[in-house]
Amino acid sequence: MTVPPLVSAADPGASDPPPHACRTRNLSVAYRSEPVLRSVDFAVPEGVVMGIVGPNGAGKSTLIKAMLGLVKPLAGASEFFGQPLPSVRRRVGYMPQSTSVDWDFPTTVLDVVTMGTYGSLGWIRRPGRAERARALAALEQTGIPDLARRQIGELSGGQRQRVFLARALVQAPDLYFMDEPFQGIDARSQQAIVTVLHELRAQGRTVVLVHHDLATVREYCDHVTLLNRRIVASGPVDEAFTPDRIRAAYEVTADDDFLPFVA
Repeated sequence: MTVPPLVSAADPGASDPPPHACRTRNLSVAYRSEPVLRSVDFAVPEGVVMGIVGPNGAGKSTLIKAMLGLVKPLAGASEFFGQPLPSVRRRVGYMPQSTSVDWDFPTTVLDVVTMGTYGSLGWIRRPGRAERARALAALEQTGIPDLARRQIGELSGGQRQRVFLARALVQAPDLYFMDEPFQGIDARSQQAIVTVLHELRAQGRTVVLVHHDLATVREYCDHVTLLNRRIVASGPVDEAFTPDRIRAAYEVTADDDFLPFVA
């Protein structure tokens, strides 16, 4: 079953669309000879929480890594607030998967979060009292100020994700990319992260997150992109997150009892 991507028809009487926090044009990526993303056109309006959803191997993490220059694309380009990434790098934050970090490295939670201030300090200055205060405020916002002196190797999965989020928050970017922030965490950490996401949206910030739990897409996100190497649908949740489009992204039939929670 093939469902075309959402396309907004031009409406002469409609107001101008909101500006984009980021977008790609014709983005294609391959690992060795295996295509991962094919001609992806992807755009995120400012001030939304955008979930990127799709089956395993769909290219979700690869999409944000290619946009951020962590993976080299075969073709296409990305822009952020209408400019290339180097021009606005300080306005863009990235929270990678926790599995990509050496958690045996001997450092404290506060030190890790303070690292988020390095981009604003330049090469010469070292973090001082003001930067430590910002790091402590970010730990407070994510609900783990009591862990400031803890070694990172002693943390649970949910605590690690909240440390990563605090490090992103201390950068104070306008656009956040988060790769599987809810993977393998406890309910308390999950709720703490969701609360921060909604606070960021209320402040006019933009969040793009890779997400795997279809049952919580509507609760966590107001926009969604269904991806399976290509864009299947992208837009407000009420428009893009429909049973037919989800089945198309996951390549299942209408007879499959796959989506009991989707209205």
